[in-house]
Amino acid sequence: MSREAYVAPTSAFNTGTTVDSTPGLTTQYICGDCNQKVLLKQGDPIRCKECGHRILYKERTKRMVQFEAR
Repeated sequence: MSREAYVAPTSAFNTGTTVDSTPGLTTQYICGDCNQKVLLKQGDPIRCKECGHRILYKERTKRMVQFEAR
């Protein structure tokens, strides 16, 4: 498929919370140092509010994800 024929997917299938679609939503992360749950909005500094560590991991989705293997 050529680059010109590519159509970007719509957000109709996006059911998770993302900071890209709506600026008011928060996304939950886990601090890599103290394991505290951190809620961040778009534009917030990427830093743990408890210990100041800057490595945050996105929490795994609760939605079932299934891939088709060939």
